[in-house]
Amino acid sequence: MTRRRRGLPGSQCLSRHVTGDNGGVDIVTRGFVGRRTDRDPRIPPGQYLERGFPVLSAGPTPAVRVEDWRLEVTTVGGAVTSLSWDALAALPHETFTTDLHCVTKWSKLDTTWRGVPLEDVLAAAGPDTTAGAAFVLVHAVGGYTTNLPLEDLLGGRAWVATEYDGAPLAPEHGGPARLLVPHLYLWKSAKWLSGLQLLARDTPGFWEQLGYHAYGDPWREQRYVGD
Repeated sequence: MTRRRRGLPGSQCLSRHVTGDNGGVDIVTRGFVGRRTDRDPRIPPGQYLERGFPVLSAGPTPAVRVEDWRLEVTTVGGAVTSLSWDALAALPHETFTTDLHCVTKWSKLDTTWRGVPLEDVLAAAGPDTTAGAAFVLVHAVGGYTTNLPLEDLLGGRAWVATEYDGAPLAPEHGGPARLLVPHLYLWKSAKWLSGLQLLARDTPGFWEQLGYHAYGDPWREQRYVGD
């Protein structure tokens, strides 16, 4: 199945010294400005068109073998289900094309991915996995975290992505598997995905604790607390 996902009114990325798009240790200041090009209606305010794929992340790139990869899904009550790479591979996959928006002000259009819709991943963890949950704290290898409303991960709006541009996802872009939530800034799409913690109340993640916006809608330029 192939689908085209346009950036919904709301999405962008994050800071400089990241090796990926999860974030980085050096926080971007409000004075950071990107290059301007002729405005494409798919590019949110304050963004510029990027034809490459910048690598940004909060630390070194981990080497995760698919044989060792695990995704731990934790319910509000604390029950943990661990999904292996083979279990993920057995779930229905989709190929989709979408636009990406980074908080560091670049946007990349028409990127093609393959992955498993997040609702299918949660369902595979058990029928009552989301009971009592309103938020998810996403965990990544290396300790990175980011928070999202549960509803933003459902309804065909988020995937566990394992391929990019027809090839297995490279480590620098979050391989072997990353979260992809293209309607929000890219720091919300945690690379090297390792856990989904279901929560009744919102809990800020790595960048959110350092002053980034709790939600991160690019079309509303929600980069920092108060935006």
